[in-house]
Amino acid sequence: MSSPSVEPGTKLAERFRLEDRVHESGGATLWKAIDEVLARPVAVHTFDADFPRLNEVVTAARAASRLTDPRLTQVFDATEDDGRAYVVSEWVSGESFGDMIAGGPLDPERAAAMVAEAAEALAHAHEADIAHLCLSPEHLVWTAGNTVKLLGLGVDAVLADVMSDDPARADAEGLGRLLYAGLTGHWPGDEQHSGGLPIAPMDDSHFCTPRQVTAGVPNYLDTITCRTILPETKRALEPLVTPAEVAEALSSVARPTPLPMPAPMPMTSLPVAASPSEGLGTAAPQRPAPTPPPFPPPHHRPAPASGGTVNKVVMTVVVLLVMVAVGLGAWTLGRSIGNAGTPEAGQTPTPTPTVAVATRSVKPATVTGFDPLGDKEERGELASNAVDGKESTDWHSESYDSADFGRLKDGVGLLLDMGESMPIKEVSIDFGGGSGGAAELRLGDAPELGELSVAEKFGTAAGKKTFTAETPKKSRYVLVWFTKMPTYQGKLRGQVFEVKILAAK
Repeated sequence: MSSPSVEPGTKLAERFRLEDRVHESGGATLWKAIDEVLARPVAVHTFDADFPRLNEVVTAARAASRLTDPRLTQVFDATEDDGRAYVVSEWVSGESFGDMIAGGPLDPERAAAMVAEAAEALAHAHEADIAHLCLSPEHLVWTAGNTVKLLGLGVDAVLADVMSDDPARADAEGLGRLLYAGLTGHWPGDEQHSGGLPIAPMDDSHFCTPRQVTAGVPNYLDTITCRTILPETKRALEPLVTPAEVAEALSSVARPTPLPMPAPMPMTSLPVAASPSEGLGTAAPQRPAPTPPPFPPPHHRPAPASGGTVNKVVMTVVVLLVMVAVGLGAWTLGRSIGNAGTPEAGQTPTPTPTVAVATRSVKPATVTGFDPLGDKEERGELASNAVDGKESTDWHSESYDSADFGRLKDGVGLLLDMGESMPIKEVSIDFGGGSGGAAELRLGDAPELGELSVAEKFGTAAGKKTFTAETPKKSRYVLVWFTKMPTYQGKLRGQVFEVKILAAK
């Protein structure tokens, strides 16, 4: 099929209508098209009649279509018939890794999480002897459905006429370059595949390590990157030479959490379009309604005894008894005042009735990471995850080398500003599945550590904890304050999956 005969509006296989030409190079053209049968957008590659690797690209696409990992672009059709050839695949919408790091490096653990997803998907592909060989920042996408998607498996290598004697090593190095780019905002390779990122600086004819380029890169991520693409800097460690080994090295990284998606970016050299499947959220389990306490058994007052005829003698005795009773009563009253609150032996104190307090669920106006003893901010970009109603998302602190913050400060936390002072009755905190650590719940009307009083101390900062105030205290600020870091997936960091607050009406 020659390119002049393929124009917008052309329909292939009586169902795929070509709409927009996205990219054209070397006799291959990428289109955005519509599958009129299923009413969904698709990506379609068409080829000139003299395209030199027509059979190879169709074969590669058919091989890729047999893979079922949802993180890999799905191939729907690959046809070569009577000189006409095309490949139809999933149209993925979202933000490419290149766009995400165009303004600078990502949060280290988020960058590592996206690369970990790509590494696992590539490991599955290599089990079927299918390699990528062309990994670049534009091939990794955070989709509109809040998932990671890897584009171009198998097909792009044929289109670019790229081959390798060791495809597993080539893809492991590609993953290492993606991780380096996410940690530093620089590309450790040639400009052709940089996606517009600045080239990484050099030191003694080698690329600088991520920690040399960007402050705050965790040591373990620096080591994994170097073992993949800079093994000469970690001579004592074995290099990572397959996607499976990279995936294993990154297996402890917490997986990516949804971020607000920007408007779709203009199309560049690769399709970035909508995934046909949507993720399904899991509703948070509802707390069972509290069981009211049983009512106390009714007290039966004994019936008064019936009286007989009262004579004068009886009346006299009654008067004397009344006088004695009055005297004893006065003496007892004085003794009771002197020993207030202490019941005499054999007596049962009358229980004070508990008055139920009506409550309402309240949401904070703002949530911030709180580090008043350090750099004043602690992973603020994740703070809203702690109040979004989703048990799958969390705020977490930086990772520390020791539970006592290296003795540099006394704690870090998550500060919730309710917008106005209100009577706080109950605070529920889900610390997640870590272990150990210690935390405090602090309340007050000023966003300063010294002005927030301790309402509750938690012996461990793990699992779900609930504070209930006997008497609601009016407070504008609620602080979850870690005084000792718990352990989570081999790291020392605090985390809060969800905070729920009830205020008295």
